Amino acid sequence: MAERCFQQAIAIQASCAAVEACFQDLELMHRWLNPLLRCRPEGDWNLDRGSRNRFQIQIPLIYPSLECVVCDRAEGLIVWQFEGFFQGTDTWRWWQEGEHTQLDNCFRFRIAKPWVAWGFDRVAAGVTQRDMQAQLQRLKAIAETLPVASTVTDNLPSPSPEAAASPSTPADRPL
Repeated sequence: MAERCFQQAIAIQASCAAVEACFQDLELMHRWLNPLLRCRPEGDWNLDRGSRNRFQIQIPLIYPSLECVVCDRAEGLIVWQFEGFFQGTDTWRWWQEGEHTQLDNCFRFRIAKPWVAWGFDRVAAGVTQRDMQAQLQRLKAIAETLPVASTVTDNLPSPSPEAAASPSTPADRPL
């Protein structure tokens, strides 16, 4: 199966630290995630490289889930790698741009099973893209209400060589 990429972006009238807090704080994260999606950490919640969690869809009886690991993490960057009914990555990047923070989400994935791909294409592809945009709107609303001063990024590692080599301006980023 071919790799697919759903990408969305939004400008947020908040600091990078406020956007970061929307990921660092699991309660805040559950406020902007799709209400049918729950993130269940293995152990304590953190976003360090190698931390594991499960994103579970709240469909009674079957509760499909994606096993995830944070495969890259730096200031302004979180990359989850996942396996389950999809295989791929969910990359979140944010950076200061003038008076706002720009947030970009890129969901790259493959669906190995043809019957799952068929169902996804007919039922869930459009819903997924609309939901990604709705999540960005919810995250924006939350970040814009948080205190401006925050120090959650003080001890984050530098970007990986792959992340550092990627485009850093929106004009260089494919949408």
